[in-house]
Amino acid sequence: MAEKNIAFLSATELGNAIREKQISPVEAVEAYLERIERIDPLVNSYITVTAEQARQEALEAEKEIRSGNYRGPLHGIPMGLKDQIYTKGVRTTDASKIRSEFVPKYDATVVTNLKNSGAILLGKLNMAEFAHGEPQSSYYGATRNPWDLTRSPGVSSTGSGAATAARLCATSLGEDTGGSIRGPAANCGLVGLRPTWGRVSRYGVDGAGWSFDTLGPISRTVEDAAITIGGIAGYDPLDPSTHNVPVPDYLAALTGDIKGLRIGVVRELIDPEELDLDPQMRQSVLTAVEVLAELGAEVKQVSMPLAEKSGYITRAITHVDRVSLSPEFLREQPEDYHHNTRVHFTTANLIPAQVYYKAQKLRTMVREQVLGLLEDVDVLIQPTSGRPANVINLDQNVESQVGAKAALAAGGFRGPYSLSGAPALSILCGFTSEGDDGLPLAMQIAGRPFEEATVLRVAHAYEQAVSWNKRIPPAAL
Repeated sequence: MAEKNIAFLSATELGNAIREKQISPVEAVEAYLERIERIDPLVNSYITVTAEQARQEALEAEKEIRSGNYRGPLHGIPMGLKDQIYTKGVRTTDASKIRSEFVPKYDATVVTNLKNSGAILLGKLNMAEFAHGEPQSSYYGATRNPWDLTRSPGVSSTGSGAATAARLCATSLGEDTGGSIRGPAANCGLVGLRPTWGRVSRYGVDGAGWSFDTLGPISRTVEDAAITIGGIAGYDPLDPSTHNVPVPDYLAALTGDIKGLRIGVVRELIDPEELDLDPQMRQSVLTAVEVLAELGAEVKQVSMPLAEKSGYITRAITHVDRVSLSPEFLREQPEDYHHNTRVHFTTANLIPAQVYYKAQKLRTMVREQVLGLLEDVDVLIQPTSGRPANVINLDQNVESQVGAKAALAAGGFRGPYSLSGAPALSILCGFTSEGDDGLPLAMQIAGRPFEEATVLRVAHAYEQAVSWNKRIPPAAL
């Protein structure tokens, strides 16, 4: 197969071709490296490209597969990692000047797991500085959305979304605190899965909110997301927050059959009073729900009264958690932060203890509401975001009070599952009518803790019934 076509295969298709020896890992890596050199100057999704390491890993993978030692669906697959995930001997910057020279002495557990699966690291991906804020906060420059280079790819896993959409890696890992896997997936027209809190080890990952942080896949298809989480999930004694529960065969769960499955559409997030929901976003989600009903699912509306407040609750906790992880940076070298990050972190230091305490109590109430609903339905559905990707504002400024409030409120679409620790997935469900190609619109599917397989099954059934993911971003061509 010509190198120019390899990168347009899904990770699952590429894995099958590698297993059948139709494509070699060396060919796959070279195809992606060529595209990174040619396209990434426009997108700016990579901070560090590990070209020579990737070539060496590809040679080793090719030898293993030829000798019959095939490790599984990720063997020989070129991947990118968000640059807060430790990689031994490869710098891990958090997209910050402060960490620009930091080189870990060990791999994060997810990296060890990926290496054991035979995956190949293409490099470290751009992000919002310290996983906090907008794309422009990165010390390495803003990442651009491949659907429209003037727009945001979502935060904070900016590079993971942009690189995967632009066909600069086959699949990627992001990290989700308040929605940083699901947001980039939504903006970039991808599948982004926030697993259950405790399903994937966070050992060797610079955190943003210790009781929220979750690593997961940002991929082009549901199958790709399934094989990616399958390569990283599981108990880790180095991370006491992981749960020692069996990891299912996620790929086998994609049966396409959702007959009789009970789906709850969250009323407060499909007809919100406070949140700014774009009419096209709302209609695309409702149309997607109709598709699921036609596939045999039982659909009803459900109520989650605190859903619209969950963005405020999430940020009140995560802002404090994040700045408390490295207070010496703000104290000793505040000038090395991006202006907007410095403002956010300084403000977080001023949040009163009673506000943080009240937010924690409200978090418990949100969790009770989410889990209570999931006793009566199998999954919950709502938009992933209120609006499609916004235009990037490169100015260093403090938002108006009205703008800041709107930004906090917007977190309400993803906040319930960050607060409850339940798994949630974003999937492309349409396009806006703006421009020649339009912008992606996204639906969110959430499920019970440790039931990612059910969430993936619903998403896969929907994906197979439509053809949205056949479109390719202009910047990828």
